Amino acid sequence: MNKIGKVYLVGAGPGDPGLFTLKGKALLEKAEVVVYDYLANPELLKFCKESCEFIYVGKKGGAHTMPQEEINKLLVKKAKEGKLVVRLKGGDPFLFGRGGEELEELVKEGIPFEVVPGITSGIAVPAYAGIPVTHRDFTSTLALITGHEAEGKEESRIDFKALARLGTLVFFMGVKNLPHIVENLIKEGKKPETPCAVIQWGTTPKQKTAEGTLATIGEEVKKKGITAPAIIVVGEVVNLRKNFNWFEKKPLFGKRIIITRTREQASKLREALYENGAEVIEIPTIEVRPIINEETKYIIRNLSNFDWLIFTSENGIRFFFEALFNEELDVRALGSLKIAVIGPATLEALKNFGLRADLIPEKNYTQEGLVEAFEKAEVSGKKILLVRAKIAREVLPESLKEKGAEVTILPIYETLKPNDSAELLKKALSEGVDAITFTSSSTVENFFELIKEEGLTLSDKVVLASIGPITSSTLRKFGYNPTVEAKEYTIPGLVQALIDYYQSH
Repeated sequence: MNKIGKVYLVGAGPGDPGLFTLKGKALLEKAEVVVYDYLANPELLKFCKESCEFIYVGKKGGAHTMPQEEINKLLVKKAKEGKLVVRLKGGDPFLFGRGGEELEELVKEGIPFEVVPGITSGIAVPAYAGIPVTHRDFTSTLALITGHEAEGKEESRIDFKALARLGTLVFFMGVKNLPHIVENLIKEGKKPETPCAVIQWGTTPKQKTAEGTLATIGEEVKKKGITAPAIIVVGEVVNLRKNFNWFEKKPLFGKRIIITRTREQASKLREALYENGAEVIEIPTIEVRPIINEETKYIIRNLSNFDWLIFTSENGIRFFFEALFNEELDVRALGSLKIAVIGPATLEALKNFGLRADLIPEKNYTQEGLVEAFEKAEVSGKKILLVRAKIAREVLPESLKEKGAEVTILPIYETLKPNDSAELLKKALSEGVDAITFTSSSTVENFFELIKEEGLTLSDKVVLASIGPITSSTLRKFGYNPTVEAKEYTIPGLVQALIDYYQSH
């Protein structure tokens, strides 16, 4: 007899993945099955292990992927297979999320379960729109109401007469019924001039807010083109938005920005752009793969033959140390080797292995900058190991050879084109993008090869953001001038360049 598994009813929060709970994250990391809704941010699924089974059961605009009764049975079925099941529900499972109905079925079938509450959109979404749902000077009462009642009800069970006497009203799923809600509130005594706001896709970079009064909000919603999913807030606290609106004032708010870095390296750039309000679209145009052969192993085993070790990328450091450890060696194998790195990001990657660099360019984080830095070091007659990609510019090794150094190149990784980027790019361009970031010449070359292969066109309104002059030069080879170029050739520098551009345009 199979051991019965367990179901965890987990609130996914309001949309911003940063508002997900630590307990929810821990459960997703262990989950064998995840049953998730339309309003659960897909970013959360990245916490899951590769073997996890994902089952989408969401509904959009009333259209069900799977009826609630079948969802209930599905949870029971997977638990009886002995699986650890996470039922991931938008917002909080018990706040208009039908979590109670699912638990009733689990109880009936004797399935063990736990509940992990989530931050409700009823409070988080107004907060991201600059609206505190309570305030001592305005109201001490708050009501959370569904704007979409169960089908088949002959008349509304909502007591609008009672609601009209309360301070703040927050309606979930009520955009379609907004005229009905407004009409009944006014009819039962709420003043037509009562402030009102409707917030779509709250807590995400797609957030859109319409403001007005009960009398005007219907027209304002039409002007803004707001549809579901949205939250309706009614009450004097809405007036505080003019001073408290923080999220929509972020410098890159609402900008759709493509990242072309590798999946492994995208996180820092993605987080920095997201933190500044951007909607980030990951379309990795390069994939990195380590190069391990007998020559690699021989060099790694004989590092004592060299005087200098040079790293020109984070990938180079990562794959170099993987190769080192695979040979059952550790950092002691570097002995008295001096180390040079091309810039701050590479330096940080080096520090992860408990090492510091002896040489780094002061400002120009390119091969040319590293050549300048080596002016201060005596390299004539020195043996230098340059760890880099299989295909790279020859500026650095040639310059060092001219100075009398003996340079050995160790190609530790190669760049390839990912298989799924074409479809991702087609979808992104069809939906519209504001900017595309390029962090290396490889990302530029592969991106425009994709554009050519797929017969796609790039609007001249799209901002092309380059991390530095070498990447910009590659852009020009393809007939495109960079719109912005980072002053400091780093990820923070690239993000700042985009912020400066949008603040001045």
